[in-house]
Amino acid sequence: MPTALAISPHLDDAVFSCGGTLATLAANGWRVLMATLFTASVPDPRGFALACQLDKGLPAEIDYMDLRRAEDIWAARALGEVEALHLPFREAPHRGYGSAPELFSDTRPDDSIVADITPALAALVAASAPDLILAPQAVGGHVDHVQTVRALRPIVEGRPVLWWRDFPYTVRHPDPKEPLREVFSALPVREIALGETAQARKAAGCAAYATQLGFQFGGPEGLAARLREENGVERFRAEGRVPDGVPGTDAG
Repeated sequence: MPTALAISPHLDDAVFSCGGTLATLAANGWRVLMATLFTASVPDPRGFALACQLDKGLPAEIDYMDLRRAEDIWAARALGEVEALHLPFREAPHRGYGSAPELFSDTRPDDSIVADITPALAALVAASAPDLILAPQAVGGHVDHVQTVRALRPIVEGRPVLWWRDFPYTVRHPDPKEPLREVFSALPVREIALGETAQARKAAGCAAYATQLGFQFGGPEGLAARLREENGVERFRAEGRVPDGVPGTDAG
């Protein structure tokens, strides 16, 4: 049984960006793992970190990340036979980033998270021995996405990788911020057209992240509208030889 490993910065990124592809692979007999890096619970959050929780209508005493991990498990089930894995690293608001603009600016000089996550990612790749890796391009410029790519690239050298375009940043602006554009621009584009079942599974998986729908999309209707803008297609930059049995076409 071939194995696909999706490396997700946050608890929703992989499903939002390539959930239809993950559902298709699972339906075609692949073992599909969805590993999220920044999932650690932080007791008694303060400042901007607490504000990120309160602005979603959640009281301070709720373990926000525990709730989000549960949503991720439901999302994985919605995609089909997908296994959710949660790594214990802190999101950017718990690493000194103090405002929304800072999340989409340059990474802080004192943000040493790459050194922390690199060995964990290397161990995960070694243990799972994936035939295909899926990971973000950091479209939108979120610092956690950028740091994920920086840690992952040396580890996956020589392996087949589908680098996804990060949704919903792809539909929020006609020319979204791409701080790592030069890293991926020479790689061929691969488009995967989703069947009706895969589209439905992706929509259900995205909807499982109930704490995020209002913030990200304005509610379920907004999510549906944004998904329609993708026209049932997920787009990647392909690195290495993509295994036989992975759907999609080279778009140049």
